[in-house]
Amino acid sequence: MSRAAIRYAKAVLDQANEANISEVVFGDMKSVEATLAGSKELRNVLQSPVIKGEDKKQALLKIFEGNSEVTKGLIQILTSNKRINLLGGVASSFINLYNDSKGVKTAHVTTAVPLSAELENQVLAKVKEMTGSENVTIINKVDESILGGFILRVGDLQYNASIANQLGNLKREFSKSL
Repeated sequence: MSRAAIRYAKAVLDQANEANISEVVFGDMKSVEATLAGSKELRNVLQSPVIKGEDKKQALLKIFEGNSEVTKGLIQILTSNKRINLLGGVASSFINLYNDSKGVKTAHVTTAVPLSAELENQVLAKVKEMTGSENVTIINKVDESILGGFILRVGDLQYNASIANQLGNLKREFSKSL
């Protein structure tokens, strides 16, 4: 996350808190983040130096027309400051800042296959053990190279229970004993 994106996100959160609509803007930012994550074309448009800022702004305002005035204001400010390419980073930073302010911990879980309910409960238990927090959001990323198990990251804490990691540990043990 760039420092500029974090600064914009803090300003938007302050503005949303003042207007008593931080929950609404949180929903907007999740929508912005998901839309950008799901559309390579839109990300390319925002990064393109060829497309005029005004065209980018009009497209975004049309896409997010159902969102709050705070979110539309963010799009306008980013466009006028020629920083519209930061929109995704601002949305992600806003989500993190909002969650922090509400005491919600975000756990990034990497698994070889999509999380089952049973594995999700194991992960939640581990997060509670690591952080002491009951309020947890899980973001699952699938990476087949870990073979099985999971890698859990909460803030700057990491717990690696992947089979690939365990095999690596075994390999190191064997090479030491030879």
